[in-house]
Amino acid sequence: MAVRTPDPDPEPDDNGLPGFGAPAPAPGANPGWLSEFELADARRRLPMLYVEAIPVRTDGSGVVTAIGILLRSTPLGEMTRTIVSGRVRWGESIRDALFRHVENDLGPMAFPLLPPQPLPFTVAEYFPIPGVSAYHDDRQHAVSLAYVVPVTGTCEPRQDALEVTWFTPEEAGSDAVAAEMEGGRGTLIRQALAYLGLLR
Repeated sequence: MAVRTPDPDPEPDDNGLPGFGAPAPAPGANPGWLSEFELADARRRLPMLYVEAIPVRTDGSGVVTAIGILLRSTPLGEMTRTIVSGRVRWGESIRDALFRHVENDLGPMAFPLLPPQPLPFTVAEYFPIPGVSAYHDDRQHAVSLAYVVPVTGTCEPRQDALEVTWFTPEEAGSDAVAAEMEGGRGTLIRQALAYLGLLR
């Protein structure tokens, strides 16, 4: 899966040292923050919960006309395509996690339309061993709730996203786009198109 959405900056406790065994966090701090070492240890022991969002544009009657796919550069300098994704924080609702990651990747003016109780179109399991499922993440076992999210505003990619490309549904489901997607996300795009009744 190689989820590329970066985590937010840590919110240190009173001693400036986030993590297990630290004193109680300051008011407003994120008590669920893990240091890089603790995160690596947790990834070796526990499945991690993610949300993934496929941004879409719709016409006046609600028909999906475009699928937004991010272009990113890996630490090795490879160019790949992916979707909005990231971990759910401790104590954070799924809706809030979706909103946060859409804003992180597409900017504050994307204006996602999220219902009060979003329902995923599928659940994807990413395994560190290739071939166990259609999805792969060499770092961890991750369970991802995947959503189609209409956006109505201006999308300006941020963090490590270089651009957001708007494909027609036919283009998004093509073999060419699937070959550029990381971690098997081309399959996820096709599942979203099938969910929307647009897979041909």
